[in-house]
Amino acid sequence: MRNFAFIPLMCLAASSSLAQEFPGRVESLITPDVIEEIKGWSSQPIVKLAVEAQNQRHGVLTQDEIDELDKTWREEAQADDKPLISATIASPLSNYLLKRQAASVGLYKEIFIMDVNGLNVGQSSITTDYWQGDEEKFQKTFAIGPTEIFIDKPEFDDGLKIWTSQVSMTLADKDSGDAFGAITVEINLTELSRRRTPAF
Repeated sequence: MRNFAFIPLMCLAASSSLAQEFPGRVESLITPDVIEEIKGWSSQPIVKLAVEAQNQRHGVLTQDEIDELDKTWREEAQADDKPLISATIASPLSNYLLKRQAASVGLYKEIFIMDVNGLNVGQSSITTDYWQGDEEKFQKTFAIGPTEIFIDKPEFDDGLKIWTSQVSMTLADKDSGDAFGAITVEINLTELSRRRTPAF
């Protein structure tokens, strides 16, 4: 990944009012050091243990089984009783991801981790769906190979008035190199730019 000049925060703020096109290149902000930091904390044992436990519990599911789980998740999001959502969001892995998000002090907007089926294992906040396997965050990482990294196009959050981009990568065993899941981290590009803009 090439390293480009940083984008000043003032440029992000100026363009954000138009909410049209990101003012620069995402690669100028999401540099290799950002990727390495994510790799560092996502390689902790709690991640692998939690994902492999769900892989063993579910096995390789059929599409009908996946669709049924995803449907259950979506229905629970609108219901008072949320057994699947509650079990996921209350898991040790979700708690770990929530702490990682909090420790980033605004840099990480959302974090979630998927199993071999593309189903959520842990997340820092409740996602709209349970299955990510039909999206590029999974199809361009785990579905391709154990070393894949995918940086999605930047999007403007009109509510928060910030630019964000999702960084996704395959999770693989450090020794065997075998892929066991995937992770997505939504980066607050506006905050990242602010941190990298020299103080005058």
